[in-house]
Amino acid sequence: MKYMLLIWNRPGFTEELTEQDRTALFGEVDEIMKELTETGELVDGQALANPSQTLTVRQIDGSTEIVDGPFMESKEQFAGYLTVECDSPQRAAEIAARWPDVRYGGAMEVRPVMEQAGTEM
Repeated sequence: MKYMLLIWNRPGFTEELTEQDRTALFGEVDEIMKELTETGELVDGQALANPSQTLTVRQIDGSTEIVDGPFMESKEQFAGYLTVECDSPQRAAEIAARWPDVRYGGAMEVRPVMEQAGTEM
């Protein structure tokens, strides 16, 4: 089964870290990505640009509205994602729990990815 691991973190938290801690954090990410590549569990993953570069599109009273920024005020930002293919939601949660952003006040949301037919949901 495929799972999308949504990375949520506090904007700017990496700038608050020492250079040594920042290097260690990014090293941990590299280690996890290497491991998931070697086990064949990694499908895809990307970091996202700063929310200040975001556009939000909505329909309001039949008109399309395009506004700058994320759709809601939040202390956390959607910072990136991983898509993994593994045997169970527990394994996906194990991977998410190891993501270093979690230790710095972030969160990882683990969501099953529906196949095209959607019959598994």
